[in-house]
Amino acid sequence: MTVNVLQIQFCIGLGLYFLSPLVSYFLNNFKTGIHMREIRFFGMEHITMMVIAVGVISVGSGKINKMTDDRLKYKTMAIWFTVALLIIFSSIPWSFSPLTSRPNFRPF
Repeated sequence: MTVNVLQIQFCIGLGLYFLSPLVSYFLNNFKTGIHMREIRFFGMEHITMMVIAVGVISVGSGKINKMTDDRLKYKTMAIWFTVALLIIFSSIPWSFSPLTSRPNFRPF
């Protein structure tokens, strides 16, 4: 169930990634965008860390499916999913993050 929800979220995120004007600027002006912290974060760092987190959860889920002992299965799941959650939390554009200066709520 967790992997299915994550994969749906990942597909939505990929769609939004390629529609983003920040990412479009980064991809079209790579040489200047790589030196701008906020543009680089959304154009490269955020997507890379999220792909790694999806990979970690997918590998962890694959290991869990092969196990028969429930105690070992839940221990393995806790380790892999916690690592992925830490990766996800580290790459969210928080308002207090030194990587971006993005507010929690933006007026439209």
